[in-house]
Amino acid sequence: MANHLKEQVIKLYKTLLYLGRDYPQGAAYFRGRLKSAFMKNKDEMDPEKIQKLVARGDFVIKELEALYFLRKYRAMKKRYFDPEKKSDI
Repeated sequence: MANHLKEQVIKLYKTLLYLGRDYPQGAAYFRGRLKSAFMKNKDEMDPEKIQKLVARGDFVIKELEALYFLRKYRAMKKRYFDPEKKSDI
């Protein structure tokens, strides 16, 4: 049981570290915050509490993905939509 939780935590950390490369405030800022968040909970032994923390981490992953998709959408819209040009619709 504990080995499975350890694998989940390591996978979560690696995924968040990968997603943090494109963070708007910089990868170094994100890496520092990520490390401090994981170090704060490093001594947690309760499996139920660890599961809740992993679920919160999964939520953060979804929020980061949404942030990145929105940024990409805005860039594409800015690139292809000309606000000066009126459409004939």
